[in-house]
Amino acid sequence: MRSHKQKNKPTNNSGQIRIIGGKFRSRKLKVHDVEGLRPTTDRVKETVFNWLMPYTSNANVLDCFAGSGGLGFEALSRYAEKVTFIELDTTAHRQIAENINVLKAENTTLKHGNSLEVLPKLADKFDLVFIDPPFRKNLAEQTCHLLADNNLLNNDAVVYLEVEKELVNLNFPDGWQILKEKNFGQVTSYLLATK
Repeated sequence: MRSHKQKNKPTNNSGQIRIIGGKFRSRKLKVHDVEGLRPTTDRVKETVFNWLMPYTSNANVLDCFAGSGGLGFEALSRYAEKVTFIELDTTAHRQIAENINVLKAENTTLKHGNSLEVLPKLADKFDLVFIDPPFRKNLAEQTCHLLADNNLLNNDAVVYLEVEKELVNLNFPDGWQILKEKNFGQVTSYLLATK
């Protein structure tokens, strides 16, 4: 999460994210400074991927609101079978494409658009979904319901959701259960079982 300004920020408005585990461990990827972009911190990623250890390998993964692509790239590094990224911002989308090329990650699909509009058009079913939308835009619940309503989840799929801490009493689709929940500063992270 980008909650403070970095010192000595590069003049080209770009920074880096780091892959913290798996086959691309310690690889650094460029990320542009896009308004509203909050790359998940290493501390949060470490916790999240400890949660996801049983679910990542060989999974078909969807990274909604991909932003930097950090969560999807981390899943790729940890032997996900395929990752689909969705990103609306043109600059962020272009940077994800460049980072896919840097990693020579052929088992990826990158879609440019609004997740709420892209999701109903997807043909795949997913085992693991990341939902880390821009805050305070009422996107988290809508995305969860689109996944359920459009039958985009395999049996025993899990969803990782990252929302602003003040967002409470979320209305999840019928049958979804909270497996894990943790506050990280101004962010609350959930791991959800979808059936």
